[in-house]
Amino acid sequence: MTPTTRKKILLGTLAAIIAMQFFQPALNIHSHPTHTAIEKHFDVPADVQQILKTSCYDCHSNNTQYPWYFKLQPLGWWLDHHIEEGKEHLNFDEFATYTADKQKHKLEEVVETIQRHEMPLKSYTLVHRDAQLNSTQQQQLIKWAQQLQQRL
Repeated sequence: MTPTTRKKILLGTLAAIIAMQFFQPALNIHSHPTHTAIEKHFDVPADVQQILKTSCYDCHSNNTQYPWYFKLQPLGWWLDHHIEEGKEHLNFDEFATYTADKQKHKLEEVVETIQRHEMPLKSYTLVHRDAQLNSTQQQQLIKWAQQLQQRL
């Protein structure tokens, strides 16, 4: 490969990276909780609510706290995909729109994913250390989800 060819490839790659920056995903930010949010319809103790906000809501609600690198593409697209996928599985801000059976099933999934250490995602806690759940927090969430599931 000639130096001229390498230079053209490098410039083309740089131009593509710069062009990507003009295509930003829409932000998942709402100014206030919706009337269908879980805490508007069910008892969510303050300690559980804090755990959910810190460890779950960035991907499982309609209000994401974005890191600085979200504006760098293709990282922003990757994060946006995770958020959309997370909301498809469970959206705490839309929880009251689910049928009672679906609510029970989602709470069962919350318990299972916490017990299997699948949530929060390792890729998320790698950057968001405060989102890692210790055993006490895991038990708090599991107990709350199981109790709510029984009341439904």
